[in-house]
Amino acid sequence: MCSLGPLVSKVKEYQVETIVDSLCTNMLSDKEQLRDISSIGLKTVISELPPASTGSTMTANVCKKITAQLTGAIGKQEDVSVQLEALDILSDMLSRLGGMLYTFHSSILNCLLPQLRSPRLAVRKRAIIALGYLVLTCNGNIFSELMEHLLAELKRNESTSTTRTYIQCIAGISRQAGHRTGEYLEKIIPLVVRYCNVEDDELREYCFQAFESFVRRCPKEIGPHIPSVMGLCLKYITYDPNYNYDNEEEEEEEEMMETENGEDEEQESDDEYSDDDDISWKVRRSAAKCLEAIVSTRHDLLQDFYKTLSPVLIGRFKEREENVKADIFCAYIALLKQTLPIQSWLHASDAGGKEEIPLTMLQNQVPNIIRALHKQLKEKSIKSRQGCFSLLTELANVLPGCLADHIPALMPGIIFSLTDKSSSSNMRIDTLSFLHVLLCNHQPEVFHPHIKALLPPIVSCIGDPFYKITSEALLVTQQLVKVIRPLDKSCTFDVKPFVKDLFSGTLKRLKAADIDQEVKERAISCMGQIVCNLGDHLSGDLPPTLKIFLERLKNEITRLTTVKALTLIASSPLKIDLRPILGEGFPILASFLRKNQRALKLSTLTALDILIKNYSDSLKPAMVESVLTELPALISENDLHVSQVAIVFLTTLAKVYPSSLSKISGSVLSELFQLVHSPLLQGGALNAIIDFFQALVITKTANMGYAELMKQLTSPIYSSPGGASVTLHKQAYYSVAKCVAALSSACPKEATRVASQFIQDVKNPKSSAAVKMLAFLSLAEMGRTMNLSAQKELKTVILEAFASPSEEVKSAASYALGNISAGNLKEYLPFMLKEIGSQPKRQYLLLHSLKEVISSSPADGLKPYVEDIWALLFNHCECTEEGTRNVVAECLGKLALVNPSQLLPRLKKQLSSGSPHARSTVVTAIKFTISDQPQPIDVLLKGCIGDFLKTLQDPDLNVRRVALAMFNSAAHNKPSLIRDMLNTILPHLYNETKIRRELIREVEMGPFKHTVDDGLDVRKAAFECMYSLLESCLDRLDIYEYLNHVEDGLKDHYDIRMLTFIMLARLSTLCPNAVLQRLERLIEPLRATCSTKVKAGSVKQEFEKQDELKRSAMRAVAALLTIPEVEKSPVMTEFASQIRANPEMASLYESIQKDSASLPTTESMDMN
Repeated sequence: MCSLGPLVSKVKEYQVETIVDSLCTNMLSDKEQLRDISSIGLKTVISELPPASTGSTMTANVCKKITAQLTGAIGKQEDVSVQLEALDILSDMLSRLGGMLYTFHSSILNCLLPQLRSPRLAVRKRAIIALGYLVLTCNGNIFSELMEHLLAELKRNESTSTTRTYIQCIAGISRQAGHRTGEYLEKIIPLVVRYCNVEDDELREYCFQAFESFVRRCPKEIGPHIPSVMGLCLKYITYDPNYNYDNEEEEEEEEMMETENGEDEEQESDDEYSDDDDISWKVRRSAAKCLEAIVSTRHDLLQDFYKTLSPVLIGRFKEREENVKADIFCAYIALLKQTLPIQSWLHASDAGGKEEIPLTMLQNQVPNIIRALHKQLKEKSIKSRQGCFSLLTELANVLPGCLADHIPALMPGIIFSLTDKSSSSNMRIDTLSFLHVLLCNHQPEVFHPHIKALLPPIVSCIGDPFYKITSEALLVTQQLVKVIRPLDKSCTFDVKPFVKDLFSGTLKRLKAADIDQEVKERAISCMGQIVCNLGDHLSGDLPPTLKIFLERLKNEITRLTTVKALTLIASSPLKIDLRPILGEGFPILASFLRKNQRALKLSTLTALDILIKNYSDSLKPAMVESVLTELPALISENDLHVSQVAIVFLTTLAKVYPSSLSKISGSVLSELFQLVHSPLLQGGALNAIIDFFQALVITKTANMGYAELMKQLTSPIYSSPGGASVTLHKQAYYSVAKCVAALSSACPKEATRVASQFIQDVKNPKSSAAVKMLAFLSLAEMGRTMNLSAQKELKTVILEAFASPSEEVKSAASYALGNISAGNLKEYLPFMLKEIGSQPKRQYLLLHSLKEVISSSPADGLKPYVEDIWALLFNHCECTEEGTRNVVAECLGKLALVNPSQLLPRLKKQLSSGSPHARSTVVTAIKFTISDQPQPIDVLLKGCIGDFLKTLQDPDLNVRRVALAMFNSAAHNKPSLIRDMLNTILPHLYNETKIRRELIREVEMGPFKHTVDDGLDVRKAAFECMYSLLESCLDRLDIYEYLNHVEDGLKDHYDIRMLTFIMLARLSTLCPNAVLQRLERLIEPLRATCSTKVKAGSVKQEFEKQDELKRSAMRAVAALLTIPEVEKSPVMTEFASQIRANPEMASLYESIQKDSASLPTTESMDMN
């Protein structure tokens, strides 16, 4: 049989058909062996047939042959084992090649339906599997024929046994093709609900399995039925007719079970009944699983869950069947996971109170949870103990600190699981990892009474022969050290009695060389923590321990962890004596700066920084020099973060150990100046350089004084030849100016002279544009912090520069005026406002200066001028020049932040203005009031943002575009403003994603006609909003409606297709099930994009554009392929094989796979 596979691909088509014929005949034979061999042969042939997309006719012909034979064999019903084999092979074919059999689909259906009533349950089961594969590829008519048949049979309810089968079948179909089942749910649900109430436990179990598959596969259509399904689950999760839970909780039970109908339980337990016949546990288990599905998919019902569901589940933690209990725990853990506040940059500043309610409700139920669990922690059953620990771990993560009052109740159980001989390794690991979470999430004091009992079992786990237990125990010990002696607050707990055990247990592991890598690393970290927190108790043990650290520092595998441990020790407030290892250790650390391992460089720089700060008196000049020689290579624009950390280290040197600076070789400084002149320098690295220059210039080191540093900073600009040629990038001018200002504020005596020099440079007609630009930017940075009112000519010089022929000089002068005014509002702001009023030609530049003032002045300083500025800006609201309007809008928005209660209503009033320009200015102004930090204006904005968003329906195209931009800013930076209005806003947003024929016009350019789409920008803005909503308001979207518009976007203009491909990739991770249901419609546009050819004579840009588009589409395909169970979709499998068969697409797909392997995660993709 093994040789059949290769044979199929080698021999001619008619020979394959002959082989198949004889296999089919033999499969129907009476001899069992021959039958078995033939059926294995047929499966092999099917798995080897070339897929449909290769266009081979052989596959189709062979399939037709086999199908005809199989349906015949299944229909005869003579021999059950033949039937079972035939059903098996048919399922195989339908799953792999279902699409090619479409001509047979109808006959396959007619052959399978009668099998659902077969006397043999095994036949029914396999028929259900085959139907599941059939619904993946069959057309709508066949699907509806099948569903109508099942519904009719369910209504007939001929016998309980067939009804069970039909319910199983519907559940199976919805698992495979949920997107098609949805429209039948209205008819199906009432029937399933009815059968839940029939006295038949197996039938009930299947009903709940069906509900579970509807909840997971038809989330939209099941919505209205969730309350009734949940009610049934809650009723049957407590359904245990043959068991009496006699215990102290009897009374509580009575209250909780009021909803249930008590009488029929009584009647049942009178009958004689043996425990083996009792399958009620299956009903409870399926109800628990269904609840888990509801909880995991309906975040929006969280508060209801805590009201109705949580108490019932907690009451069932006492379940007697282990398997059922495990599923009840799983359901509760799912509830806790849904409650976990979303950890993201966004919600940190924008939680908006909604998250709090469920957390408070949970907090109130914690005592009941502990009451239900703490005894179980000492039960024999390992499975239920592990369940308890998983649940408690999740609880401690969701509500840090919530177990503080219950530690005494939990400790005996924890200690029992660590010491009990019957505990498995996994049981110990789970207990330790719970303990770790507990120690991290609670205040140290609550553990102090229990340390005596807790420490010995943990220390004995450190010595456990199984490395995973050791590793977990070391992690717990490290946390425990912080708990018994926290360094950040005073603590009365006496640690003395415990130091010896902690130390010697960890030391054994630290010394051992032949252990697991993770254990080595954790032993180093743990000992580092012990030395850091308890070093003053170690006395004679300290130097030998430090020597071990030195050994570990020399080993390539452990050096990084050791560097981090030494950093911890060096920063300890106990001032640990490190002299025994500094002499040998410092040069080793210095050598790490040469290594090609980025994490090691960064950690080493941090360690050196701490050592210099805390141990400068123990360092010899030679040690420091060994480090200095390594620094020049670390400072470069290729890695700004490493540069920043290196420069911070230099700054520490300048402050703590200034005598070493004379040794800073010229090369360190020249690297620094190169970095200042680099176009990439910004943010943290730039601030580090500024700090360093300020620290350096104060040390008065020879050849590094104010004058020398200034010369080095500015010389490339002064020496650049001729007028217009500016050699440095614009960003470099800003960096140099900031450094100049920093040096000047460190040496105020020099500042006035330099300011005068800059003014002379600007006045000098021979100065190049570059020199003037630098002079203005430097004056701007200086003026922001110093008072330049001594410079009498400053105002006139700036105004004259507004007429300069160079755009760069103009904008630098405008920037200077703004910053100097911000530094001296009293003198400069009235002057600027007067100029704006009287100088229409210079308005744009002056408004930019005003924007600088408003952005960088404190609110109190601006208050007296608000009215004047406001009146002035309102005069320019309707300016025809869009650039000017944008600056006005930004000024208005930032100004509104100064006095929101008064100014926001004025903006709102402008909305009714007749001029579209004025409306667009006001809406854009609102965009500038929204930021990602909490602000006083937020409460007011939330009240009126709805009015501003009404402009999404504005008749003017441009107003709609800026309204979308404002909405996008809210969705991106502060979703709480709009979350509750999405129901009314979304229809208007989706409306803007449509292509408007009336906005497309033809323009004649010479002999060519060219179409222009005026609606494109608005559509693009709308899709950008949709993308932002995915990140911030996913739970408020009807994802199916959303996907309809994504689908349209996939066929739109280039820019929009690019956007929707990214959205699709994101959706694949955020809501895979919904995407899975829509695959058929989503794949077509992707396939079209991936297989387009550019016309031969096209321009280079056209080729590049198409290339980028294909890459983006292929990225979306790659994301779709990561969806779980995507392989069930025939459309997708066919497209995947088409990609593999086409060399161009295959290589593109591979290169995308490579890219995504090197990127950290898709999470980092951000479009703003």
